[in-house]
Amino acid sequence: MSILADIQATFSRRDNALNQLLVINVLVFVVLVTLGAVLHLTGATPAYDALLRQLALPSDLPGLLRHPWTLLTYAFTHEGFFHILFNMLNLYWFGMLVREYLGDRRLVSIYILGAFAGALFFLLSYNLLPKLQPFLGVPMVGASAAVTAVIVAGATLLPDYTFNLFLFGPVRIKYIAAAVVVISLAGVNSSNPGGQIAHLGGAALGYAYIRLLQRGHDMGRPVVAVGEWINALLHGRRRLRVTHRSPQETPAGKRGPLAQPAQEEIDRILEKISRSGYESLSKEEKQKLFKASQQ
Repeated sequence: MSILADIQATFSRRDNALNQLLVINVLVFVVLVTLGAVLHLTGATPAYDALLRQLALPSDLPGLLRHPWTLLTYAFTHEGFFHILFNMLNLYWFGMLVREYLGDRRLVSIYILGAFAGALFFLLSYNLLPKLQPFLGVPMVGASAAVTAVIVAGATLLPDYTFNLFLFGPVRIKYIAAAVVVISLAGVNSSNPGGQIAHLGGAALGYAYIRLLQRGHDMGRPVVAVGEWINALLHGRRRLRVTHRSPQETPAGKRGPLAQPAQEEIDRILEKISRSGYESLSKEEKQKLFKASQQ
């Protein structure tokens, strides 16, 4: 099977959001690297800079008004190899956890909302903080804010879930997320303060998303609605009218208690975790554990 067929297969499935996010980031990177090399060799480097300005998020408000789409496109744009490598590794590791537990749509919602939150923190810091005024005009690219949102969302959802890290061994993801936030705070004093502040915006969004979700409020509904509209537009499908209900609503539309699993079942799931680890749980068992955490 050709590479083109593999890409087409990735986007033909509706339950493949994580791979689709990864592929979009990689494709944009490959296209930019290829065009950058060709334009450099032909002496047309300014053309590459002009192209990048169409994707990067400007820090000045007039630039943003001219390129409003960059509020999202910057989160799929990378220039450095190690930049995209570490972002995609983190997105894969933590995205697998979030996707398995909350589903594809909520993973995409966290990524997109994390990108917007990072952009908001970035723009506010450059335009309101006098200390950053000398940097005004510096654009931002990279999925770091969106990926940080996914990392913190995963850590907020399952703080004691363990990753086996090279040289460190088993580490609970709440400590990994805390390290990411501390590193971003320390980086505010670096040559890229806006980017580090954007990470903090993504972190705040990831935490707020999960906390609100546990209270029955899904911040990602507008993202899902827009995605469904675009999907219907591209595929020419008739849109179905969908009525959203809070997780606390009964099928009849009346407010009622969450359908919590029995305590005996939760005890069995916890015992299974102690014996075989969280990874041994089925998707249904993980969902039941999540519902139990909302009590």
